[in-house]
Order: sequence, then C-alpha cells, then structure tokens
Amino acid sequence: MGEASSVATGAGTLATVVRSGVVESVHLGHLATIDGPQIGRPGTTFFPRSALKPVQAAAMLRAGLDLDGELLALAAASHAGLPMHRAGAARILAAAGLDTGALRNTPDLPLDPGAAAAWRAAGSAPEPVAQNCSGKHAAMLATCVAAGWDTGTYLDPAHPLQRAIRRHVEALTGDEVRHVAVDGCGAPLFSCTVAGLARAFAAIATADPASPEGRVAAAVRAYPEWLGGPARPVTRILRAVPGLVAKDGAEGVFAASLPDGRALALTVLDGAARPVPAVVAATLRALGVRSPELDAAGHVPVLGHGAEVGAVEPAVPAGPVVPAEPAVSSPADTGAA
Repeated sequence: MGEASSVATGAGTLATVVRSGVVESVHLGHLATIDGPQIGRPGTTFFPRSALKPVQAAAMLRAGLDLDGELLALAAASHAGLPMHRAGAARILAAAGLDTGALRNTPDLPLDPGAAAAWRAAGSAPEPVAQNCSGKHAAMLATCVAAGWDTGTYLDPAHPLQRAIRRHVEALTGDEVRHVAVDGCGAPLFSCTVAGLARAFAAIATADPASPEGRVAAAVRAYPEWLGGPARPVTRILRAVPGLVAKDGAEGVFAASLPDGRALALTVLDGAARPVPAVVAATLRALGVRSPELDAAGHVPVLGHGAEVGAVEPAVPAGPVVPAEPAVSSPADTGAA
C-alpha cells in the first residue's frame, strides 16, 4: 500500500475504551521509552508536531535568542490563548523591536473555550497572536533579529533559522530528517522517529542547567501554565510530576522525560488526543513514578448520561518489550528533505 500506510505497520494497542464493562473501541499507536516498555515500532518515522517545540526553542537559544522564565516556556508552548499568553508573545516581539504584525503564523481564536468566547465577545476576529503557536513564532522572529537574519521569510525551510533548527533536531534526536512538512501554524515541520523524540527529551531533561537545553528544561518545569494552560493535560501532568519535562502535539503526540533521562514518546495512530493522558500516566508509572496527582491526571472517564460508566484503559506493559520489527517511515504526502 506504499509509504502512506507504513505508520500503521506494526502499531500496537495503546489503550482500550471500556463502556459498562465492554471494550467499545481501541487506540493503536507506537510508544518508545528509555528504560521502560515499548509498544509497536519505536523506530517509526513520523511528524512530532508541537512536541518538537522544546527542541526548536533550544535551537533558537543557540542561535542567539535571549529568553528565560515564563517567556522561554511560551516559546516552547502550544498555549491556551489566555490574556497572559497573548501579552507574553507581544512582550517577546517588543523586546526585539517588533509588534504582532510581524507574526506569520495562522490566524486563529484562542484554544481555551472561555478565552475564545471572551475574544469573540470583544469583537475580535482570528489573529496570529491568539493562535496557540504565537509564542514560538514570536521567539523565531526575535531569534532572527538577534542573529541579523531576515524576518519576512523566517518560515522558509531554507531560511538560516530553519536550517539551524533542522540541524538541532537531528543532533538531539539522533535521526536524519527524512521529511519536511508545513505544520498547522505555517512553520516548517521536521520528521524524526518516535524513539528519537524520546532521546531528544532525555537530552533536554538531563542537560547542564546553563546550556540552552537546560534553560528550556528549567522554564518548562517552572512555568507549566505558560506551556499549555490551567486545564490542559500537559500542564496537569507537569504539575503532577516535579522535574518532568513534557510537551504535547497534535495528532495524539506526546513526549516527556524525567530528570534522570527516563523518557517516553508516543503517537496515536488515529490522531486522537483522548487516550494520551492515560497512556502517559501508565508509562510514567512503568518508569517508576508514583503520584496520586499523576493518577488523577491520567484518568480519562467514559460517560453515559452524564455519569461515569467506564474509562480509557492504557495497555502499557509493566516491563520493557523489545520490538520485533525494524524501523519504518510514515510520512508520504510531503516532499523528502
């Protein structure tokens, strides 16, 4: 069936959806860990979507970006579009002598439903600053100013900024970038393997605190509400596990690492976000984490007439399972790098 179907090849069961004691549906995918269980083919090449943002942020620091604290967390964020997030993106731009008109990410409403309702009630239309990637784009523009690069073409894969990010993706993942796509926000998106994404997060979580990677790790750990938002699963998981570095991505992608380098990365085959908290929590438990807050963050109920009648049950084994198949490649609808 060609490369378009290869992401499905060798996928394993990540979670089952149980309603009133009956398995109603199944989520398949790939799970890679460092020092933990594996599901499917961890060597599968895929698009890590926004889970790649901490790697991109570290690359920008190496290229001259000067951010720390909540604004560095925002540079690695898929934020909820709350007023603090929008103001933070504007602060990053203002420090570089720019305003929100320089942003080239896709116009959108805030991701948080309440923030989106307030935005509309104020008569505002979709704008780049409200879109969940505006922190990353503001940081990309600030990096260009710091490095003396053109700001008008920063989304071109051939731009010096994007070439620097690509090199850093390869350095931290240990993978060759085999595919380049356009992400939902308009920025270039570089492929890696599921296992490579886990390696990248382990590298960030264990980095020297003074290094760019260590600075990103510190920002994510200290400001989880800037990485997502108070109601977002990634923020809840970060709060539940002190020292964790984590990031979610579209199409059911998630990556995380503990401070000692025990790490995970996963992709859900059907792109659903629903099983992700349950699978992440179960994987962290398999890696040795015990926390009532983590158990709560990983509980995904199934409702019937407004009452809980079941749950999303993770299928993560207690110990490591070595995949039997070699690596495969998944993206097919983009040009090769």
